Amino acid sequence: MALLLIYTQNPMTENCLPISVCLIAGNEAHRIARTLESVKGWTAEIIVAIDDKVADGTDKIAATYGAKVFCQPWRGHAAHRNFASTRATQPWLLAIDADEVVSDQLRVEIISAFQNHASGPAPAAYSFPRLSFFGGRWIRHGNWYPDRKTRLWHKEAGRWEGDPHEKLVLHGPVVPLQANLLHFSNENIDQLLGKIGVVSTIFASQCEARHRHTGWTDLAIRPFWKFFRAYILRRGFLDGWPGYFIAWMDAFSTVARYAKVIEADQKNNPARPS
Repeated sequence: MALLLIYTQNPMTENCLPISVCLIAGNEAHRIARTLESVKGWTAEIIVAIDDKVADGTDKIAATYGAKVFCQPWRGHAAHRNFASTRATQPWLLAIDADEVVSDQLRVEIISAFQNHASGPAPAAYSFPRLSFFGGRWIRHGNWYPDRKTRLWHKEAGRWEGDPHEKLVLHGPVVPLQANLLHFSNENIDQLLGKIGVVSTIFASQCEARHRHTGWTDLAIRPFWKFFRAYILRRGFLDGWPGYFIAWMDAFSTVARYAKVIEADQKNNPARPS
């Protein structure tokens, strides 16, 4: 059963767009203010959906920005995003995370887009590139950019599905915007490395559920292609040492995923040839 923790709301002004910001968060007190600062004043409503393990004051910080804060146990990314979406009162929804910031340029572009479709038909959604910060610089090449995300959509036109890589399933056209959503996800190398184990385990479980098998060709070819595509074809070398590191981490993540599939397959089917 969902629990309403806090209900506060900024009075809607004529300058606010009819957008409900839908933000999902865990213990994010150290950075959520930066995210909320980027959406206050020009969106009509902020919804923050937290899980029942939050204990660092994230909800209290959100309340100072006029957010409506809701809580439920964690059931996955898609479920939590839908949980936030169903509590929104505005016709348009903007989904962001506590490690993301709407850039000034993106805010201006969104406002302009809404002004343009005020007198004509509106699309089902808008997409925009996501620009990540890592190793002391913005990563503008390789597999991390443009990392286009569809995060602004009409409430009746879409719903989140899938986990852990949730996807917004839409009915209608998507218009691409050009300004960046800023991403501060990986604060250090250890944090990036820690995600590989989690994601690879989930990947192996999904393959097992679908009875999907893999072999040495996946281990021999896919990782090297991943590195070559990121570092050479997508010019990751232009991002300095972080670009080199990211390309190798993507390759290693691929090895880890498929190795875990083989490991699980051998455990469940010991008679199957390696």
